[in-house]
Amino acid sequence: MHERGNVMVFLEHRNGEPADVSLELVCKARELASTLKVGAEAVAIGSGNAYDHEALGRFGCNRVFAVEHPGLAQFTSVPYAKVLTQLITEYEPQIVLFGATTTGRDLAPRVASELQCGLTADCTDLQIGEHKVKRQVYENVLLQIRPAFGGNIVATIVSPESRPSMATVREGVMSKQILDVWGPAQLIEKQVSLSEVDFPTQVLEVVHKEKSVDLKKAKIIVSAGIGAADPQALEAVYELAKTLGGDVGASRPVVDAGIVPKEHQVGQTGTTVRPNLYIACGISGQIQHRAGMMESKRIIAINSDPQAPIFDIAHYGIVGDVKQVIAHMIKAYKDKD
Repeated sequence: MHERGNVMVFLEHRNGEPADVSLELVCKARELASTLKVGAEAVAIGSGNAYDHEALGRFGCNRVFAVEHPGLAQFTSVPYAKVLTQLITEYEPQIVLFGATTTGRDLAPRVASELQCGLTADCTDLQIGEHKVKRQVYENVLLQIRPAFGGNIVATIVSPESRPSMATVREGVMSKQILDVWGPAQLIEKQVSLSEVDFPTQVLEVVHKEKSVDLKKAKIIVSAGIGAADPQALEAVYELAKTLGGDVGASRPVVDAGIVPKEHQVGQTGTTVRPNLYIACGISGQIQHRAGMMESKRIIAINSDPQAPIFDIAHYGIVGDVKQVIAHMIKAYKDKD
């Protein structure tokens, strides 16, 4: 394990459990670190961190810096940024990763500004590669990949002279995998000195609102596009999802029209999903939507347009009226019982 130059992840946690996006990033950090022949590490900031830090080793984390202070029990921007900046300065990681959550999007720019280093937001992929600028060749730089210009292109962004390179990564775009063989992560407890000046704001109350649907954990998703947005078709989509024991998803136009709530949106600006079965009903399949569901294990597309782009990635394609096709699917499923 290297003392310097590792790949670091800011670890979000709540109620004694690390956030899924943080575990996804630890797995990605392990992959990047392996290519760079360095270590993967995480930083957990808070108070009363009760979860098993050493168990992060099963995701490939080599060591965890645990910072505890009574004033850090709830996330507030200024002290968290100060603590993380101090740790980065001390241990000099070459890459620092954050989840593209409300916390990560608040914290990462503050740290990047303080360190005067590069930051790319909302990445959907990260790779290690080579970058050429005229006669200058930079090797083993972080390639930060994200959609740009409304999702019409995929851009690769590099900051080869930045130390560290920093990125926020969208939830669900990295896979979370436990190692077959692993050892406990090394726990390093760090002490910090914070004064009243470091706490310009105070959290008076924390209200947690549970989501009505968690598409990231869904095994079966039936999604509605504009081609299935009329009342009868949408009712059929909900009925199919209920019959299969799945959840309802939707494309952005359906959500923007106020037909389906935002938490059901799948795609670049919604949730990235990897269910066992994804049924796209009346969805044309623009790149913004495909980016959020193309890694589903099985994709069934139903569309009246045989040229719809969704058929390019579907394992099974059905050309026809959405309402009629869904009705046949429901009947076939019930008849088999």
